[in-house]
Amino acid sequence: MASNSSESLPTAFKMLVAGGFGVGKTTFVRSVSEIEPLTTEEKLTTASTATDSLEGVDDKNTTTVAMDFGRITFQPQNVVLLLFGTPGQERFWFMWDDLVRGALGAVVLADTRRLQDCFAAVEFFERRGIDFLVAVNEFDGSFQYEPGEVREALGIKPHVPVMLCDARSRSSAASVLVSLTKHVLAATPSAR
Repeated sequence: MASNSSESLPTAFKMLVAGGFGVGKTTFVRSVSEIEPLTTEEKLTTASTATDSLEGVDDKNTTTVAMDFGRITFQPQNVVLLLFGTPGQERFWFMWDDLVRGALGAVVLADTRRLQDCFAAVEFFERRGIDFLVAVNEFDGSFQYEPGEVREALGIKPHVPVMLCDARSRSSAASVLVSLTKHVLAATPSAR
């Protein structure tokens, strides 16, 4: 890539999008990505019915088996976020250890109908010291809670942002990523 003094090279950050099965991770990455996202979705089969509960996501017929990948660039700062969506089913969680390498932060998507499904993601990032925020994906027909109520229910520390979003909306997902980037940079000692 050629550059002159009037152009600034992009600054790239790796960010994860995590959460429980069916919470909207693939939708989030797909809605905000400026490139055609890479997805590893496979059809759910009857063989998985004993393993994968579809309670609360009855219409779901695919699942991410490895990861999703997308990219978004914020101008004029020329900040590029490389987005890696994690698989939500417990049997694919071993992928998280590989996906988290080099990540600066994470979005933990939550569904208030199945809030307990995001506990594992919150714990995963807390244990590894990865900065994250919780984004409540407001599904149609779900009861709407205030961010403070979600924070209390999850036992999230006061410095961790909790916000509402619609994973289907590019602007909403982008707003979550802007907030995550600001949160990560504010928590980074060299950024102070």
